[in-house]
Amino acid sequence: MRYKSQSVAYWYFAVALALFGLQLVFGLLSAAKYLGPDPLLYLLPFDVTKVIHTNLLIVWVLAGFMGATYWMVPDESRTELHSTKLAYIQLVLWVLMGVTAIIGYLFRWGTGNKLLEQPLPHKIVIVIVMLMFLYNIGMTIKKSGRLTTTEGVLVAGLGLAALLYLPALLEYDNYTVSIYYRWWTIHLWVEGVWEMIQGGFLAYLLIRLSGADREVMEKWLYIIVGLVFIAGILGTAHHYYWVGVPSYWLPVGGFFSALEPLALVGMAIYAYSAIRRSGLAHPNKLALHWTVGSAVFTLFGAGLLGLAHTFPSVNKWTHGTLITAMHGHAAFYGAYAMIVLAMITYAAPSLTRRPEAGTSMGYWSFWLQLGGMFGMTLSFATAGIGQVYLERIMGLGFLDTQLKIQVHFVMLVITASIFAVGVALFIVDFFRYAPRFEVGQDTGPALRPLQPTGA
Repeated sequence: MRYKSQSVAYWYFAVALALFGLQLVFGLLSAAKYLGPDPLLYLLPFDVTKVIHTNLLIVWVLAGFMGATYWMVPDESRTELHSTKLAYIQLVLWVLMGVTAIIGYLFRWGTGNKLLEQPLPHKIVIVIVMLMFLYNIGMTIKKSGRLTTTEGVLVAGLGLAALLYLPALLEYDNYTVSIYYRWWTIHLWVEGVWEMIQGGFLAYLLIRLSGADREVMEKWLYIIVGLVFIAGILGTAHHYYWVGVPSYWLPVGGFFSALEPLALVGMAIYAYSAIRRSGLAHPNKLALHWTVGSAVFTLFGAGLLGLAHTFPSVNKWTHGTLITAMHGHAAFYGAYAMIVLAMITYAAPSLTRRPEAGTSMGYWSFWLQLGGMFGMTLSFATAGIGQVYLERIMGLGFLDTQLKIQVHFVMLVITASIFAVGVALFIVDFFRYAPRFEVGQDTGPALRPLQPTGA
């Protein structure tokens, strides 16, 4: 750790991991409800557990983004953070907002707008927190007088994410209008500016872990950002198909949604090429696993599985089914959960007493999470295919359909449990080492040549 203020990141990572674990509790509870009978039906019904599950995802990932930014920006700008006090106040406000929102959901206090269920007071706190965060980061960069391309893309993504949250503050009586503007936040976050954030972190990690040339990495970053803006913005149209908007959105959504995976292909290629061309190995191989894994799993979950059901002729059958859950789980995990876990894994040896090479528990965590999420994706996919055929084509009722595909939820609970064990191991591996905030450790590339293998 080069700068004392980077220690702020530890507390953000700690909060993010605690909320990640809580999210899984509510996720497993939601999946188990499909198997019945449900002893918690009148205490924690499905609509409550699902809302908490999905909103915890947003809260912990954003906490991870903020912590990773507080680690990365001082390192890139080569200066201390503008104000650690402001960063801690921001974290306290964020935790209070998240905890009180969850308590509120238990009593049905929310807007009902999926993923944006936060009541207006909570949304105002989110805006305040984001303004504090961007001010702190902006003043840090201004103080240093140094802005790298990697850092610029990250900060631009964070700034646009805050800007695109503003439509979520508005409420509309007309449901179609409400859904239309809802995607200005949700889609343009997860398939737009959040990909810029992921790209910024990915470039930073690849430069540090692979020894790849910064100029080459940043050229790839320009390509990815360009593809995100070209395809991601107009690709929002694939959410408009069936909510009462004009029919011209059908070809626009179909064409530009098909282009969206190009950015993800570019991301995977530039991650692979960085590792391939460098011929070097960083001691923190576990962080390398998470970094490359994020790029590859993003291509699979967000790219290929998204493309599989976004064409209008396919989406008219799959829209709102478990096929959507298949795509959503794999995409969010690969693109955003894994990149946060990669940043945590990279910074952990400097923030805690964890060995730099990683631990066997850390590797078990990686493979159990990867295998569990892949199994969950297959479970959602097979259940979704059955649901589409029985419900949308054969005309079977929703509850009758659920009974016939129940076996797939047995598979889902089993694979989700494997995933949960992997997450639990990651959390334990992080917290079992005491924090240390010693200044002077080099966070730059600590590379050594790969040892030649035998013929």
